[in-house]
Amino acid sequence: MSTYRAGSRWIRADLRARRGQAVLTVLAVAGIVAALITAATLLEDGTNPWRGLFDQTNGAHLWIHTKDRPLTAALGGIDGVTEVAGPYRSAPVTVTRDGRKSPAALRAMPVTLPQVAHPVVTEGGWLTPAQPDGVVVERSFARELGLTLGSPVTATALSGSRHVLYVRGLADSAEQGFYPEWPPGLVWVLPEKLNQVEPKFARSEWVTGLRLADPEATQFAAQRVVVMLEEEVQRVFTWREVRAAMELDNRLLGTLLALFGVVGMVAAALALANAAGGRVLGQLRDLATLKSMGFTRRQIAGLLLVEHGALGLLGIGLGLLAGWLILTLVLGTPSVAPVPLLATTAGTSLVVLVAVGLPAWRGGRTPPIPAAPASPPRGRLSRLARLAFLVRLPPALVLGTRDAFTRRVPAMLTLVGLAVPMMMITIALGFWTTLDNFLAHPEQVGQHAQLTVRPGKLPADAAERIVGDDRDVVRVFPGAEVNALVPGQARSIRVRALGGSATPYPFPVVEGRMYADTGEAVAGQGLLDLLKVRIGDRVWLTVGGTPLIVRIVGRTVEPDLDGEVLSLGLDSLAAKDAVPPQFYGLELREGADPAAVRGRLLASSGEELEVRRAVNPAERLVIIRVIIVALVTVLALIGLANLLTASALGLRDHALDLAVLKAMGLTPRQVMATLVTGTGLLVVLGVVAGTAAGASVVTGLIDLQGHTSGVGAGIGRPPSPLTLGTAMVIAIGAALAVALIPARRAARARVPVTAR
Repeated sequence: MSTYRAGSRWIRADLRARRGQAVLTVLAVAGIVAALITAATLLEDGTNPWRGLFDQTNGAHLWIHTKDRPLTAALGGIDGVTEVAGPYRSAPVTVTRDGRKSPAALRAMPVTLPQVAHPVVTEGGWLTPAQPDGVVVERSFARELGLTLGSPVTATALSGSRHVLYVRGLADSAEQGFYPEWPPGLVWVLPEKLNQVEPKFARSEWVTGLRLADPEATQFAAQRVVVMLEEEVQRVFTWREVRAAMELDNRLLGTLLALFGVVGMVAAALALANAAGGRVLGQLRDLATLKSMGFTRRQIAGLLLVEHGALGLLGIGLGLLAGWLILTLVLGTPSVAPVPLLATTAGTSLVVLVAVGLPAWRGGRTPPIPAAPASPPRGRLSRLARLAFLVRLPPALVLGTRDAFTRRVPAMLTLVGLAVPMMMITIALGFWTTLDNFLAHPEQVGQHAQLTVRPGKLPADAAERIVGDDRDVVRVFPGAEVNALVPGQARSIRVRALGGSATPYPFPVVEGRMYADTGEAVAGQGLLDLLKVRIGDRVWLTVGGTPLIVRIVGRTVEPDLDGEVLSLGLDSLAAKDAVPPQFYGLELREGADPAAVRGRLLASSGEELEVRRAVNPAERLVIIRVIIVALVTVLALIGLANLLTASALGLRDHALDLAVLKAMGLTPRQVMATLVTGTGLLVVLGVVAGTAAGASVVTGLIDLQGHTSGVGAGIGRPPSPLTLGTAMVIAIGAALAVALIPARRAARARVPVTAR
């Protein structure tokens, strides 16, 4: 018991003596763990609304759109299919709300909700025969149109007949992505009402959902369906496409946090090992005294492990709490999967214990000599010290250069511990620069057209005439977006037609060339990976039953739909899909204000046009800037902890030298310069090495992330030389300022006190 009390008192006394360094260690570990927990959650599907909707709706893994009604028994007999939803008849209509026209699909659904793939009513109620003109609208579609319970909407069928319907409920569905990113909007009606709105079955399609025993076998089931139904299949969607469409733009953020978390954990481990090793060297007399009092090697090692390990474990606990608070503030009610949480906690705990275990083991081998002198280590002069002699630097700088590498292992730990955070800070600046580049040059992410105009209540030719007459509109690109079936893949992709083949829309082509003739197209990296094709290959597609054969001549930077988009000229589509155009992309005069142009177009059309400003994908990633600032702060704390360890070790090694230096005639300023030079040299080398390493890999890392996410390589931008130079000056200046404080105190102390 006495040994336990003595050890606990010694630990408390030591922690009180170095409160600042202990707090920095805890905060650094906490920041890294918070980043890892946040990354695990953002990269895990729990933050994707698709998972919750899929579970609530008992969703289908595969959705098939066919011309005629398929045989349910045949589809249910496919290997792996456990349940069948539908088939449900669906008819295309145009929904008009306050003069605004939007494409929609009227879906016939029974009064009793099915067990599989049923919508979840969030407001109001479900369909009932007592209200035959009532409809239930998918919530994102209703939000876009401003629909509430009781709102009247006008549905115009392909025949031109108009029917007034009333919103009786709002519902969520895992069948397709959110509107308007995934058109058309979903509207559920009773079968009798759909027959009244669209009596001709030839103008409608049938939608069937399949729930599978193994979600990973979706591709196999889709191929079986396409082979079985052949020409009847118009479109096929899988749960993977719907999930990707519902993602909250968190993949890049999660990957960035994971990268910083993993590398930061390495830096934190180095900081812990360096701090623990430095404390062991500074406590040799105390440890020897404890051994003379009867402490064994294991007890000494245990005390050190408990003291330094407790700081790391406390940081892990605070990091878990901070990560949960961050996710709660950002995502509302996050659901962290237990496996990533446990893996992160166990992994970081193991790293912490290993990092402090080795110095603790070394401390346990301290000989029991209470009067062990704290003399500085001896060794040969380093090459830098010899160089300082040759160039005849002032004595204070020569002595400081000698002191920098007196202890080789701690010096290397300090150098690497500073280089790793600086490398990650440089990479963070690269991400920042890339975002700035996208915001300054939206045409590099496909946003050359600053405004998108839909005809709304006007005929297409009248809409085109109005937008073309505006003084700030330079060019008008007619466009359309359709879903195309890929027979070999048994799934559908997005085809974007914008401009003509002779006058193409300036898509950001980073490999190959722009299309210049009908039948040529450019594709995103995600589509090339999906179809397993390369530039120059031909692709066979089907758009609404019409064959579409195109040759891919280039690769574009495509931020939408994970890069699974094919872009071509409007004249490459069949007339039924291209005439009239669905929308128009407007290229504005340089310096023109999109808001002013939008106001004029609405005024010229009597508010009958639908004019939207193009949203730069980089605008949705502004949160990354906040994350970068937080991560840079954590990395700075890690570097500061390493710096304090190096300064403390240098002062400990040369406490007795101060009297000699003063006796040699060195002034307090020269003594201070000697102490700062020893630490500052390690700082300069670490900062320069870390900056160089980060600058050499930052572009490749960003391009790698772009390639794996489907956006495509060629988007990375390194920080400018001015930015890098400024970051290095700030890092070195701040480090030297921190090292100056203890050095100044030691240089002005009286020699007897300092010697003691």
